[in-house]
This record gives sequence, structure tokens and C-alpha cells, in this order.
Amino acid sequence: MKKILMLGGSKQQIPAIKKAKELGYYTITCDYLPDNPGHEFSDEYHNVSTTDKEAVLALASNLGIDGIVAYASDPAAPTAAYVAEKLGLPTSPYDSVEILCNKDLFREYLSSHGFATPKAQGFSTLEEVIREIDTFHFPVMVKPVDSSGCKGINRVDDPAGIEAAVQEALYYSRKKRLIVEEFIKKKGYQISGDIFSVDGRLAFYSFGNELYSSKGVKEYVALGEFWPSLLTKDIEKKLCDELQRLITGLGMKSTAYNVEAIVDESDTVYLMEVGPRNGGSYIPQLIELTTGVDLVEYTLKAAVGGDISDLKTMPSKGFYSNYMIMSKAEGRFNGIWYDPWFKEHCLLAEYCTCKEDEPVHVFENTTHSLGTILFRADSLEQMIKITSNMDDYFRVLSK
Repeated sequence: MKKILMLGGSKQQIPAIKKAKELGYYTITCDYLPDNPGHEFSDEYHNVSTTDKEAVLALASNLGIDGIVAYASDPAAPTAAYVAEKLGLPTSPYDSVEILCNKDLFREYLSSHGFATPKAQGFSTLEEVIREIDTFHFPVMVKPVDSSGCKGINRVDDPAGIEAAVQEALYYSRKKRLIVEEFIKKKGYQISGDIFSVDGRLAFYSFGNELYSSKGVKEYVALGEFWPSLLTKDIEKKLCDELQRLITGLGMKSTAYNVEAIVDESDTVYLMEVGPRNGGSYIPQLIELTTGVDLVEYTLKAAVGGDISDLKTMPSKGFYSNYMIMSKAEGRFNGIWYDPWFKEHCLLAEYCTCKEDEPVHVFENTTHSLGTILFRADSLEQMIKITSNMDDYFRVLSK
């Protein structure tokens, strides 16, 4: 029986833990949160932080694992690659994973290898930023180099807003490092989705349309996606060509990635993020609904050296979306209201992590997320109408 180590046991990681069991693997979970709900589905749990590479390596060595997965987790992805590389298990190169997981290293790589990328620079202190900020054209985006879920990200329109944005970015950075990059004005929706390389070849891709801040939510916070992508075939090919060039250049092997990209008004494609792990917010489940492809299964098989040579891109069918469950007011959780028509005809799944009377906060990033819903629509027009007016169809009740 294959042994697989899953880094993390959060609610959104449960599908991967359950799938590992379905595949017949002896499934071990670890993180520093023993009460995480995913652990009840594993065969074995260990209280070890997923970002402590040496501790996870020691654990994995003692367990004699056949594979390791950081499912839907940016912070744990370098750990998985590090441990797999040390133990001779299937993985992409650790150094390449580190580049993809750190925004400053990623921007440097893109710039030095001829990819389209905004002017960007990494910093460790406010003083460093102040010395260089006059070399940037405003507006700029200020981000932690290593956070996920839109934590610590702000658009800054003039120098007066730099200090607060820098302090917030540093607060959310595990490495206490941030990046400043010039703002790109996008055309249409931002691109979001998951891709998969098999032995260094881009074998699968599925892109959707990113949904951003609604009224009452902090600007530039991603709230969900909907499928299918609205990209033209020409732009889709440009994007795939750039992704293949990146995969080849970094020597990536068989890996799942979560992709964020922007097309500007000149049809230039910018790779904003290519995280070497499956997407969060139930994106793999959304992709399975629209394409029929179970990326979770391929991720697990790849981790233990299984045959995934049959993986290929499949067309999207139907209209599907995920969307954050979030509060726009401080208070205590009092349930979720759904429009009756939406609940009956559109709602597919509700993954809520909040219980009655627990405190809720105004949504600013995924630390304030109460979960995710998945839903469908009958047409593109209906999907756009719903996603443009989500408060009319569901909202969190607080007291």
C-alpha cells in the first residue's frame, strides 16, 4: 500500500484527503492544528507545522512515505518539494518551487527571461521602499512576497498611502518581505484557473474569470471565479505558450498549478502568479464540474509516481462558479440567506466553516472567509447577471 503525506487538514483539503483514501493510499496528515476537520478522514495525524521543512522531512523519513502533497496550500508547497527532493520522491525542483512561491523571486525570473512583467522590486523595510518609491509610476500594488488569499495586498495611488500599505504587507509576510509593482490596467476579467504539467509538458489547462471586490469589500480582493473562460482562442494560446515556456525554463516535472494572469489593453499577457499547487476555494471541484477532469486524483497519483499520461485538456461545458461566503458587517454568525429561486435552481454545494453565534468580521482577505459556495447557471448571460449582483442571491446574516 502506498503511503502519502498530506500537508494540512483544513476543510477545503478534505476532498484530497478523501480521494487519497479512495485510491487505496495509507493517508497521513500533518499540521499544527489538531482540531482541523480533515484529520478525522486520514489514517494517521502528526502535529507538525507544514512550513517547518526539517521537521516534516524528519517525519516523512520516519514514516517511509511514497509521496507528499501540499494540496491547495501556498505556504506548504516549498516544504513538499523540499522533502520530496531530499527523499528522492516525485517532485519538481525545490529551487524552482521557491521561485514560484515568492513574488519577488518570481518577478525577477520573469523579467530576466523576457516575460512581460510590471516594474517590480522586493523590499524588507519601509525605509528601503521610501528610498526607491520615486522610481515607480503610480498607482502601485504593495504585496507580501509569500502570502496567499489576498492577505496584505493593497493598491496605492500616491506616496501618502505607502507607509500603511507596507506595514500591512510586512505583517502578513512570513519572511517579513514585500514587493512593490506597478499597476497593470487589465482588459476584461482577470484570468484564474488551474493547469497541470506532465513530465514538463503542459498537459491540461482550464481557465475561468476572476470575480473581484463587491460593494462593502476591500478593493482587489478575489471573491470567486466563474467558468467557462471568456478568452479568445488567440489570447488563450498566448497564455498557454507563456506557461509552457515558464514550465520548461524552471525544469518543472509533473505538477499542478494555480494560475492568475492579466491581459492588458494591448493584448499583452502577464503571468501574475503561478502557484505550484492546486487552487483553493474548491477550484479543482469546479473544474471537475465543467470539464469532467478530476485534478485531485491526478495530483495524488503524480505524488506517488503513478501513471498520469492520459491527462489532457477537456472543453468546458455548462456555467459554474465558486464564491466566498463572507460578512460585510461585524457581528455574530446568524446563518446564510439564499434567494429561494437561486437555492433551488443554482446552488450546488455550501462549504461553510462558521457555526451559529461565532464572531464574523468584515471581509478583507481569506482569513475572514467563512467558506465557499458552488453554483451553476443556465447561460453565460445569467451567470454574469448573478455574479454581478451576488447580494441579491445570497448573503451572510449577522447579529
